[in-house]
Amino acid sequence: MIDSQVLAFTGIAAILTLTPGADTMLVMRNVLERGRRAGLLTTFGICTGLFFHATLSALGLSLILVRSATVFEVVKMVGACYLIFLGGQSIWRALRHRAESSDAQEGKVAGREKKGWQSYLEGLLTNVFNPKVAIFYLAFLPQFISVSDSVFAKSILLASIHFVLGIAWLSLITLLLGRVRALLTRPRIKRAIEATTGAVLIAFGARLAMERK
Repeated sequence: MIDSQVLAFTGIAAILTLTPGADTMLVMRNVLERGRRAGLLTTFGICTGLFFHATLSALGLSLILVRSATVFEVVKMVGACYLIFLGGQSIWRALRHRAESSDAQEGKVAGREKKGWQSYLEGLLTNVFNPKVAIFYLAFLPQFISVSDSVFAKSILLASIHFVLGIAWLSLITLLLGRVRALLTRPRIKRAIEATTGAVLIAFGARLAMERK
């Protein structure tokens, strides 16, 4: 049911969705490296992870992350290391990249287009292993659930709204980047973008690792 709580959640979720973060950088990285399809699959993976957190929140399992410092640290470090790993991959590609002929580049892009599931999993794991998202859902969603509501059903409804907002925004970024990808994938520009996105992903990972509850 659409009520004032749902509308309030939609507004706040929209603001959070538009705020640049590791998810945005990962989508940009995969669009430029593998193409538009990879960006859309990465987006789908990221947004699918929201239902994972909503389900855990509804079942109360996310409470473990709040009450157990050890579990929180483990999940946080896994997520941080994964972001740093993805960032390191981008920087490594930037360092080893060499100018290629257009035919070779097209063949390489075609090969990357086959890595759809890899892109999806990267997006999903980036979201699932982010303890900040789990704690956000645990602390945030209950404020928009009434006593008379079904906790699980309302949690999934709110996550669905967040999902739609995320899909719309990250897909827009993907499509816009896809239109100018030919320009951005020129060797010199591509190296600079890969190095930048890699550094930003590593920075997000380092910040996550150093954050306290």
